[in-house]
Amino acid sequence: MEYRSLGRTGMQVSPLCLGAMMFGAWGEPDHDKSTAIIHHALDAGINFIDTADVYSQGESEEIVGKALADGKRDDVILATKFHGPMEDADGNRGVNRAGNSRRWIIREVENSLRRLRTDWIDLYQVHRPERGTDDEETLSALTDLRTQGKIRAFGSSTHPAHKIVEAQWTAERRALGHFSTEQPPYSILVRGAEAEVLPVTQKYGMGVLSWSPLAGGWLSGRFRKGRDVPDSKRAQRMPARYDLSDPGNQRKLDATEDLAVLAEQSGLSLIHLALAFVMAHPAVTAPIIGPRTMEQLDSQLGALDATLTDDVLDRIDEIVPPGVTLADADKGFTPAPLTDPFLRRRRTV
Repeated sequence: MEYRSLGRTGMQVSPLCLGAMMFGAWGEPDHDKSTAIIHHALDAGINFIDTADVYSQGESEEIVGKALADGKRDDVILATKFHGPMEDADGNRGVNRAGNSRRWIIREVENSLRRLRTDWIDLYQVHRPERGTDDEETLSALTDLRTQGKIRAFGSSTHPAHKIVEAQWTAERRALGHFSTEQPPYSILVRGAEAEVLPVTQKYGMGVLSWSPLAGGWLSGRFRKGRDVPDSKRAQRMPARYDLSDPGNQRKLDATEDLAVLAEQSGLSLIHLALAFVMAHPAVTAPIIGPRTMEQLDSQLGALDATLTDDVLDRIDEIVPPGVTLADADKGFTPAPLTDPFLRRRRTV
């Protein structure tokens, strides 16, 4: 395994990161099966695992914690995230049990540490931006956690380029720790990050853990013309990404057909083509793979040995032009002024 530097943190990570979103109620509810997948990934040389508190309401973190017990924790770079709403013991979601405030960060990191059965988190990430919470509020809390030794580094996830820059400026002006990584959506079908986010991460020397490199399963080979859309828990949670009445998803289907032909001509599976494409970008440290089954994991590990020629990369650019995201539902984050009309309309008294 050839390991890569995680930005400027000094940590070395495998070029594939094991995502744990599908471990637990959102995907594989059998803890033993999920644990076996984690152990198989570690045996294959993967030393980088990413999860989040909100995945199955903490169950994913609990599974990862159990899987890393018995001496496996020290060799793993462990990443998790905060921001999404979390339930209390009675299943209630309080108004302050979410977000990017110091109040919630200081409280929720303790819950993640407990669920993960560890004394420290290697990379603690802000899962999404939050309108109304100052960057200084978030960065100061994360800096304090790093000083206390509870986290080693911190990063952002699905932040637009201007928010990444603003956070870097705030850190410098307030003498606070800065985001060391960013986690954007990035795949052949979702290339919007190439326009601004990835150049900005390179500018600031940030590591990049790109999520959904198979575009939520679209590049797994299961989505083809003439077939019904495969049923899955992921599609049930995010139906907009799979609705074929949406023109963007139809464009994805067309592109997938062309990519499948290209993969066959290149002697690769579509999965290996998709993962190798993401790993080939100089800004990307490691794409996050999110297998639900052992078979899915094995089908993705082989991408570590795949390389794409310039001719293949040029052909991919013809099928999906650089910087283009084919469907709006795949962007991962929509700025508040686009969803709240009151933020784009002048008021008169």
